[in-house]
Amino acid sequence: MTVAVGSLPLAAGSWVGEHAHREHQLNWTDRGVLGIVVGTRSWVLPPTLGLWLPAGTPHRTGATRDAVLRSLYLAPDLPDLGAGEPVAVAVDPLLSHLADHLGADLDPAARSRAEAVVPDVLRPLPTAPIAVPEPVDARARSVAAVLHADPADPRDLAEFARVVGASRRTLSRLFVADTGLAFERWRTHLRLRAALPLLAEGHGVARVAHRVGYATPSAFLAAFRRVVGTTPGRYLALRGAGDDERRAP
Repeated sequence: MTVAVGSLPLAAGSWVGEHAHREHQLNWTDRGVLGIVVGTRSWVLPPTLGLWLPAGTPHRTGATRDAVLRSLYLAPDLPDLGAGEPVAVAVDPLLSHLADHLGADLDPAARSRAEAVVPDVLRPLPTAPIAVPEPVDARARSVAAVLHADPADPRDLAEFARVVGASRRTLSRLFVADTGLAFERWRTHLRLRAALPLLAEGHGVARVAHRVGYATPSAFLAAFRRVVGTTPGRYLALRGAGDDERRAP
């Protein structure tokens, strides 16, 4: 057997600790919303989106809403769809039905025919993950904790610097040194990562933009395109998000 099928119920807010598999793995859900974290990179997966993880990739998997984690495990000697990197994959009814079929008790000939189809139904998507590296210095960590709790906090770097007892220049330097990102870019990534589960749950772009700190939907959409490489509606393939994008100024 070169393809195995797995299924695991996940309650909202639950996470499977960091682990890796000897096989290539494709993860998705038929309902709810999954989150997968690889290092500092995060993906949010509604039922339309899966994530290919090359063999040996350490990752954490969780659910922002009750979900059933579905997985295909492919032998590591099969071609790596991501060339060593995780890659988003479109999930359509054909892929789901094929997984159901492979989960049945098939005779060897039928299994071989079904497994041969799997590479043909895996369609990579040109989307970028959102990286939110955590700072190391205690002062920068304090600022990060505040923004994790409330991504819409409007205070600028100078105001945060006064709160943690550092100069603006020092705090700016710490974010770059610890995360590789300037503070404003780091905050943008944090806000977008916080927005994705809300979008995946069907909230409109205008409402989500406000909740994560953007004054207008158009400002949020522009930031999303810069970081992720596409619009929220195309990324998540959700009707509600797409409709809001068309209405946004």
